[in-house]
Amino acid sequence: MKIWRPIAGLLLLLLAQQAVADQQQLARGEYLARVADCAACHTAPGGQPFAGGLKMRSPIGNIWSSNITPDAHSGIGAYRYEDFARALREGIARDGRHLYPAMPYTAFTKIDDADMRALYAYIQQRVAPVSQANRPTDIPWPLNMRWPLTIWNALFHEEGRYRPDTTRTAQWNRGAYLVQGLAHCGTCHTPRGIALQEKALDQRGSGWLTGGTLEGWHAPDLTASPRAGLGRWSAAEIARFLASGHTGHSSAFGSMVAVVEQSTQHLTGADRAAIANYLASLPAADPRRAAEEDPGTTAALIKGDLRQQGAQEYVDNCAACHRLNGKGWRDTFPALAQNPALLSDDPSSVISIVLKGGRTPITARAVTGLTMPDFGWRLSNQQVADVVTFIRHGWGNEAPAVSADQVDALRNAK
Repeated sequence: MKIWRPIAGLLLLLLAQQAVADQQQLARGEYLARVADCAACHTAPGGQPFAGGLKMRSPIGNIWSSNITPDAHSGIGAYRYEDFARALREGIARDGRHLYPAMPYTAFTKIDDADMRALYAYIQQRVAPVSQANRPTDIPWPLNMRWPLTIWNALFHEEGRYRPDTTRTAQWNRGAYLVQGLAHCGTCHTPRGIALQEKALDQRGSGWLTGGTLEGWHAPDLTASPRAGLGRWSAAEIARFLASGHTGHSSAFGSMVAVVEQSTQHLTGADRAAIANYLASLPAADPRRAAEEDPGTTAALIKGDLRQQGAQEYVDNCAACHRLNGKGWRDTFPALAQNPALLSDDPSSVISIVLKGGRTPITARAVTGLTMPDFGWRLSNQQVADVVTFIRHGWGNEAPAVSADQVDALRNAK
């Protein structure tokens, strides 16, 4: 009997160590699901977490996100690890169907094996199964056929794990791994080509993170472009924005609000700093100079000179929060003067905010959030175009004028 006691003790120790390792892997998987913001796309408004049903507009029709809970029938409960990894890295479901690249497998292919296994363990063991059938797309025939995606993948998908750049620091490589892979920033912030492909998948390609437009919102340039990018942001400001959704001159808007709330505020400080370090290293895609402050707009508004088109609409609807000088209030109402997010050539986001309103993220640092009302109900297309143009031309801002037709297109987008 005595000889079995140390053996039993060793077995118990090994089992305890394995249990700790399993818990660590599950915790790691939960964190990685936060980084990847899986819940944002796979949870419908008012729906069960990860059960799918979120509507995603595309130029060829609407797509609804799928159920990725471990339900054996309507979810991915029957997926083996190999099935899961193939879906995330290659865009191929367990039954062999090609997934639409609305699922960012072109980015997730860079996820390493340890992180992929942790994600799989978390989804299968910690996410509650939900029986909810997936909704079919309303993409019309023949565009709804899946076999052409084989050709699409051959042309635009680069399968393979992230390869560290040995000439860069460990922090830079960590940031690159997150931005290019798990966080899939390029899905929104990289322009798309005629086949709806991202024009670049990392910093080696032309157009990487130079801004993209989806569902009526323009995700801005994340390179060091001084006018409409991050050229005037320090790495510390980028990290602060990821944590709070605010800098001294800007706030998160559109779908980035949910990204901050559900994903980036929950990242470790080290990971936010790594992302900031990587983004701050990207050279400017647009060399145009930054806007220089012009006090003329403020002076005219203070005197009551509203002759400039859009000035009356600005005073009536915007000035109470964003002030006559366009500087807003720090960490409360974002500045409109010299705010790079407003100066993109594509005005979709500014138009959409005026039409639909918006809100700032609710985070651990800002537990209430602030809401901007919608003005689409009270302003005509021409009035919206006028006030947006006024903002994009005022205080030294330099961005193209906006037309009533552009406003109408976003107002009536389905």
